[in-house]
This record gives sequence, structure tokens and C-alpha cells, in this order.
Amino acid sequence: MSTGLFAWLPLAQGAAAVEVCFNYGCANRVEVVLAEDGLAGVAGVLAQATDADSERAAIARAVGMMQRLSAAQAPIAADRGGNYRDDEVEGRMDCIDHSTTTTHFLELMAARGWLRFHRVLAVERRTPYLVLQHFSAVIEETDAPGPQPAVPGVSAPVPDYIAPMLALCDCGEVLADIGPGVVARPELESDEVPGHNPGARFAVDSWFVDHGEPAVVLPLAEWLNGEGPNVQ
Repeated sequence: MSTGLFAWLPLAQGAAAVEVCFNYGCANRVEVVLAEDGLAGVAGVLAQATDADSERAAIARAVGMMQRLSAAQAPIAADRGGNYRDDEVEGRMDCIDHSTTTTHFLELMAARGWLRFHRVLAVERRTPYLVLQHFSAVIEETDAPGPQPAVPGVSAPVPDYIAPMLALCDCGEVLADIGPGVVARPELESDEVPGHNPGARFAVDSWFVDHGEPAVVLPLAEWLNGEGPNVQ
């Protein structure tokens, strides 16, 4: 099983090669090349995260996006959630295929600096019964966010205190430069403070869903206890 930076290779002009495996137990492995424009879309989704909670939601979407990008070069578009709805279909993926491939996707995101609130851990296994086992990719919330990556065409978030400061001055030109929708209006801001729980671990399990759908992200302890959509 390829792990770490050996799971993907940077290519010219922003493209990257990443290993995708399928047909159960990683029986088949294909190195797919993800083009710059597709990766920019993934980066753009992750760049919108403002805290760990929203980054986990973005990660779920990004995994599905990377599956769809990979399907142009690997037959994984045939995959369906669980193991029985795509039985014997070329390109089907079991939990070993999913956990391995999703980990490769996450490692690429981390290496590109797109994950600011999480780090990637090794694949985790749960065994609710002696004859059953299930695998998932895993992330861990970090103590402090990393720097906001620069993504072409995506405006960086402006700190909350900027909006009221600009509202008190004649700063029309500055506001025009920042662009619409980037500075949040104070009256629309929530009083809630997102949870911050460094060290918390989460399963990122794409096996539960059909190809290209957002992965299921839930606390690792719950996942180890058998939680998740009821699929077979």
C-alpha cells in the first residue's frame, strides 16, 4: 500500500498524479493524473473553510470531487455505496479501496497546504464482530489553523473586525477593491463560536456513499462503535 508523499506525484503546471485502487482489496491500482483546473476547484472548496467544522464539510465534498476527477482515468464511476449494489462490476470499491484511495486524496490536499485545521492519520480499522472488519481514512483536528492558501479566483476571507472599521470611514474604493460578498456584514454574523477541539479524530468514510458523493465524516469514536449509514 502506498502511503505518504509516495501516493501522489506533482507534475508540471499544477497537475498531480495520485494512486486510485479498486476491484476490492486494491486488486487493481491506477495512477491517475488530476489536471490543474480540476484541482483548483478542489482547492477552492477547501479555501472557503473558516474553522474545523466547516473544513470537515469541505473535506467531505472534496473527496467526492476527486473521485469524479479520477473517474476519467479509472473505472470507479461504477462504484456504489456498500459492497452489494455493485457486486462483480468493474471498478467497484470495498472499504479497503476507499480507505486507501481517500487517504491518498487527503495526503495530496495536506501536501498542497489546503488543510489548515486537520492533519491526515493512518487508516483505521473497526471490528464489531470477529468475522467482520471495516476500514476508513482518518483525520485529526490540529491545535491551530495553518496559513490561508492562495487560490486563483477565490478571495481570501477578511478578518471580522475589518467590516465595522470600514463602515465608519469613507472607504468606498477599498470596499470595491475587496469585492462583493467577501466582507461579512456585522448584522449577519453569528454569535456562535465554532467548537475547537484539537486532537479530536474523525473518520472520512467514502465507502458508505455512491461514487462522487460527499464522504461521510463523523467522530472516530462513533465510527469505531459502528455508527454510519446503514449500507451493506
